[in-house]
Amino acid sequence: MYQALLIISLIAAAFLIALAVLYVFALADHRKVSRLRRFSEAERDSVVFIFDNETLLDATPAARQLLATTPQRGTAWTRLATLLSPRFPRLNERIIDLAEMGEMEIKSADDSGVLHAEWHDGVARITLTGPEADGEASTIDGQSLLAMTHELETLRRNAELAPFPMWREDSAGRITWCNRAYLDLADSFDSDTDTRPWPPHKVFTLSEDTRKVPAQEGNPAIHRFAISPANAPTRQWYEVSELNLEADERFFFAWPSDRLVKAETSLHEFVTTISKTFAALPIGLAIFDRKRELALFNPALLDLTLLPAEFLIAKPTIAGFLDKLRAARMIPEPRDYKSWRQQISDLVAAAENGTYEESWTLPTGQTYRVTGRPHPDGAVALLFEDISAEISVARRFRAELDAGQAALDGLAQAVAVFTAGSKLSMSNAEYTRLWGTDPAAIKTDIALADAIRIWQARCVPSPIWDKLRSFVGATGHRETWTAPLALHDGRQLTCRVVPLAHGATLVDFSLASGVGEDPNPVSNQSEDTGGDKRMVVSS
Repeated sequence: MYQALLIISLIAAAFLIALAVLYVFALADHRKVSRLRRFSEAERDSVVFIFDNETLLDATPAARQLLATTPQRGTAWTRLATLLSPRFPRLNERIIDLAEMGEMEIKSADDSGVLHAEWHDGVARITLTGPEADGEASTIDGQSLLAMTHELETLRRNAELAPFPMWREDSAGRITWCNRAYLDLADSFDSDTDTRPWPPHKVFTLSEDTRKVPAQEGNPAIHRFAISPANAPTRQWYEVSELNLEADERFFFAWPSDRLVKAETSLHEFVTTISKTFAALPIGLAIFDRKRELALFNPALLDLTLLPAEFLIAKPTIAGFLDKLRAARMIPEPRDYKSWRQQISDLVAAAENGTYEESWTLPTGQTYRVTGRPHPDGAVALLFEDISAEISVARRFRAELDAGQAALDGLAQAVAVFTAGSKLSMSNAEYTRLWGTDPAAIKTDIALADAIRIWQARCVPSPIWDKLRSFVGATGHRETWTAPLALHDGRQLTCRVVPLAHGATLVDFSLASGVGEDPNPVSNQSEDTGGDKRMVVSS
């Protein structure tokens, strides 16, 4: 019985001791948690945060002021970690071990401060202290701190008011800071705009293909991006500038380039259209820039000049281009080289003013029309057109006209041809001799009425003039008719009126058979004998 009571007493004592130990530990934990949750008077001016996981439970005024400088998105811990990550690299990764270690101290990368962290029962206390020198805390002049605070606020406001996105990334590509324009752009990719996570959506992702030109120290690299926000009807283009910073960080800013891309696309389409048009032109085109180097040419230039494509692609000067043409015998051979060089200078000067145009008769028998035209920005364009066929047709037509005129001049009767508009188009030498007037010497057009006045002045009055006026230029069916005329000197003429194609009319005058020649001709020449003389008028 005594032994049983002794055992029960020992068990009870052990139980009471265990309860006491648990109470002591609980009291210690409570005191520690309470100590973590409370701020001493000396800490009121320090930067101290108290977190329950990522939720901010409490903070000193200085700590709240510091946290207020971060973008208002994400949890309090995310905002604080983002703010401190430039000074304390990999803070998020290192703070994960706080629960196991219970307490840790992290020095800043630039030795500008220390982060002291304590953890107990899910409550973390983060304290930031400044640098220490000789065991005493450094102090900052109040006016200097106020000036720096004002400058910081100004810079922050400027960044927030910037109309284009700006952001920073660490070495792992995580966004550590951005302005409001970037946040607004990132929100356009999220369907739920009420929640604004941190870090925000990464709008621009640089790949190796995108980063064709790497950023260098002090020299930003420019990248072009096309993004497609959720509610945007079309893609949006941005020019992104990348600049390397210290600690393997990079700074970016982007500006919209939709207008630039649209202009470049329109220019490319225009150049493509012009290039296709130039390629189909039978006229050779050579455009020289302000440096007088060949900037553009079309395939027709190769065919017309027979110059090798390699030579033209090498962008020769205008003098070298013409020298090559001369060597290929595709230019009129000059009498001497000195005058040839002067002609080149004159050609360039004339082309700049848009006044150069010349026909080149080549040793091969071809004929080129070369035209110089000024272009914007001091450029000069030379156009080469093969007009050999045109010249050949013109020469043949001129030869036919000369032959026809010679045939008319060989006739004994006076001949005149009038167009459908009653204008004198052709006459022969006998017409000039008979009527005392040379139509070729008159620079203006001679109408039928003017010709009839000359004829009436040399002839006895006759009713055929009115009939002739109504016949020339009339429409419908017309037939040849003749009528007699008498000159004032007594000679008798026969006037024959013949309708021609396209409304033209031929009128010829011939001396009546058996009648002698005018003893006192109008042309005041000596008297001739014999010969039948007629004059033809055509419309």
